[in-house]
Amino acid sequence: MCSEVVHLPIVKTTLWPDESATQAFAAVLAAQAALRNAFIELRGDLGAGKTTLVRHLLGALGVSGRIKSPTYAVVESYELPDLAVWHFDFFRFHDPQEWEDAGFRDIFASQGLKLVEWPDKAAGHLPLADLVVQLAMQLDMSNEAARQVTLSAQTAVGLALIQHFDSCISIPEKGQKPLEPIESFQMPMVLNSDTQP
Repeated sequence: MCSEVVHLPIVKTTLWPDESATQAFAAVLAAQAALRNAFIELRGDLGAGKTTLVRHLLGALGVSGRIKSPTYAVVESYELPDLAVWHFDFFRFHDPQEWEDAGFRDIFASQGLKLVEWPDKAAGHLPLADLVVQLAMQLDMSNEAARQVTLSAQTAVGLALIQHFDSCISIPEKGQKPLEPIESFQMPMVLNSDTQP
């Protein structure tokens, strides 16, 4: 086994001043090829905007009609012409073993986009997420629609997704407010590669 330490920007933090910024981010994310087989965790308190982000993302991917929250159903699936999408909400799980009992292992092993709200409720059963999106309401409450957003790439797929993140800061849609960057961190990422004879 060969290990190589590569220093990559894997965490980015920004401020979304309103829902149009959420929508602009979702549109840029939907255009990324790496999204087609990504696992994204959505973290944040109740009302932080996790489902709102998913609705904008699914709309940008071409899902039409009502997009339901999977809070009661646990999972909602969407079949697009070139993409399968699963939106999970584990909020009502009381034991992480429920994930295993529900048979979700096969879904996570298959091709397609997996979006998970409340991943901590299935702790120990989920694979490593490519991207973690942490949403937090602004503490000063001067703008109730504003969200602080932290994007953490945990794989090469996640890194590809957040590298495009800067483009949605500098090129907002007409009539939309630009996303405001706060900071970016450099963190080491260890890439392992097995050598086969």
